[in-house]
Amino acid sequence: MVGKGGYGEVYRGVLDDGRAVAVKRLAPTAAADEKKEKDFLTELGTVGHVRHPNVSALLGCCVDRGLHLVFEFSTRGSVSANLHDLKLPVMSWKQRQGIAVGTARGLRYLHKGCERRIIHRDIKASNILLTADYEPQISDFGLARWLPSEWTHHAIAPIEGTFGCLAPEYFTHGIVDEKTDVFAFGVFLLELISGRKPVDGSHKSLIAWAKPYLSDGIVQGLVDPRLGDAYDAAQLRRLMFVASLCVRAAAAWRPTMTQVRTESDTFLSAHAAS
Repeated sequence: MVGKGGYGEVYRGVLDDGRAVAVKRLAPTAAADEKKEKDFLTELGTVGHVRHPNVSALLGCCVDRGLHLVFEFSTRGSVSANLHDLKLPVMSWKQRQGIAVGTARGLRYLHKGCERRIIHRDIKASNILLTADYEPQISDFGLARWLPSEWTHHAIAPIEGTFGCLAPEYFTHGIVDEKTDVFAFGVFLLELISGRKPVDGSHKSLIAWAKPYLSDGIVQGLVDPRLGDAYDAAQLRRLMFVASLCVRAAAAWRPTMTQVRTESDTFLSAHAAS
């Protein structure tokens, strides 16, 4: 077992050809809950047609003796584990920058590249998995929803997600659209930059803590102290700028992921290639 949640468990498995896979199994007790079973099947329908290097690939499913989804196995675990597990090496700035760019590309694909728009609703560090070479893959589509092209937004109840990552309009009114994910992506960027969790032990949000540094452009105060001086200051300022736009309180003031990805590709990938 490599993971466990309210829906069931995730196991590491090996196929006959030697490939490692992640098997997500709906727990028997959860299967008796119609909503959890519906959410599980919704996830199957959502990710079944998704194909992108920065989104976890569904390899198959099984409904014999329970409900199972089979994904490619991400050998390095989640971004959250790599950032916060003190037993693991400190993630380098180059790795963090690459994760930011790759996640932006994957999220832009979900919003604009799929045949039907997908709103993830739970973008966070524990749902971004890493391959052996630290390529990020967006995972866990249990809360994801399709948004028809003729709709600008969708109202959802009850409110579900992770405290500290929820956009104000979703938290207060249950309204979701692409900008809901953009807000969560901004929180994710701040977590990558600072090495701090979305909510700390005193229940203070990362956004509230970071706001003075973002407003004043204080790089040294925001960056993870474990990095020392081993970071690219120009890249950091650009990430701070993107994050500050993404976490704006008003959804209309936030950029789209197309704008974020363009910004990332232009200002970050060029540095990564050098």
